[in-house]
Amino acid sequence: MSKALTRRGALAALGGIPAVGLAMPAIAKNPAPPAIGGRVKLKHLAYSDQGGRPDGVQCMVNKKHLFIGNMFADGITVMDVADPSKPKAVKFIAAPPNTRTHHLQAHDNLLLSICGPDIPTLATFNVAVNYYEKSSASTVSGQADFAAGLKIHDISNPAEPREIAFLKIPGVGLNRLWYDGGRYAYLAAHMNGFTDHIVVVADVSDPTKPTIAGRWWLPGMWDAGGEKPNWKTGRVALHHMIVANGIGYAAWRDGGFTILDVKDPANIKMLSHTVTSPPGPGGTHTPLPLPGRNMAVMLDESNTFACARGISYTWLYDVKDLTKPFTLSTLPTPNEKAWCLPGQNFGPHNLHENRSDTFRSEEVLFVTYHNAGLRIFDIRDAKQPSEIGSFVPPTPAKILDPRPGYLPAPMSCDVNVQPDGIIYLTDWNGGLNVLEYGG
Repeated sequence: MSKALTRRGALAALGGIPAVGLAMPAIAKNPAPPAIGGRVKLKHLAYSDQGGRPDGVQCMVNKKHLFIGNMFADGITVMDVADPSKPKAVKFIAAPPNTRTHHLQAHDNLLLSICGPDIPTLATFNVAVNYYEKSSASTVSGQADFAAGLKIHDISNPAEPREIAFLKIPGVGLNRLWYDGGRYAYLAAHMNGFTDHIVVVADVSDPTKPTIAGRWWLPGMWDAGGEKPNWKTGRVALHHMIVANGIGYAAWRDGGFTILDVKDPANIKMLSHTVTSPPGPGGTHTPLPLPGRNMAVMLDESNTFACARGISYTWLYDVKDLTKPFTLSTLPTPNEKAWCLPGQNFGPHNLHENRSDTFRSEEVLFVTYHNAGLRIFDIRDAKQPSEIGSFVPPTPAKILDPRPGYLPAPMSCDVNVQPDGIIYLTDWNGGLNVLEYGG
């Protein structure tokens, strides 16, 4: 591993995040025993219903606080995790009306969060359109009043975070983003004039006055410029891009992935474009560069019930030549029981993203698998990766997702692993689980 674990004693040295808003109720107890498997040391420390808002998506740790973007509650829940075995919901940052801020990034004294339409719960949500197959503009039928852009909070004082800027980006809002310090934040934004989300680079060198420094899109996405899509089916849209050493690894859902030179945001250059669907089911969701090994991970998100589009995989690529990536292997699919079940989503969702202030490894991957929980993989042998640990949360008492068809089951969403091995695992129906990874 590239960074040794120091156990919980190192927690005092970590950074954190504060919030603005309402006081929260006490945490709930774990509703049922979790399922832990594999040969690594993995201990369950705590469960929280996040102050009565158990719909968690992306989570960030900073200054002994955990920020969690809510899937349906239209805001950000803040947890005091000074003692990770006793997480306490302390604040709630409400999003603007009809707006989700479920994806966020934190670094040093800044919290960046996306603003886009609250697609699952808007009264104008078009249930006849599959969000994963059509653009946001198709999914939100009619007119809805929501914020579209990037919010920035000053979190230098954990008890009193302050909104210091809003970068308005006219269109259908943002999806995920990447910011790990420095001058630029990398956004997935559906700007007016484009078919779906594209790369937008924000200059946040003055975080009170962010500006757009550059844009890039796949040919065919600029419909206002007369471009015509060269794809016939599926959804081609940037999910998000992660940048390492000036190289952007971007996931485009059914459009595969690109490797971009982003050193000059005003002049982004494509180095390669790999299309994975067909033959794969599509849904490329999360890129993860492993620059020390000249590798990259590309995760395809599963997004149907009972594996209706087939099994989705997490792929390992050799990117020694950035212009010619090639496949090394796929992570093994959990198979200890039948997972492709009616009303349940099985398969990858997201990766721990090796942020600079977190646990970092190019040999161990932490992957969420929806109803199959968290999976930990040893990729030291990139051609024969193996599963070495797992955690499956109990079935939530209630399904919060208003979209039709969901039956009770875990929906493990995002995972954040700290340098001392503390793992924060969210579920967009089932609350927060805190684990300890012993290596």
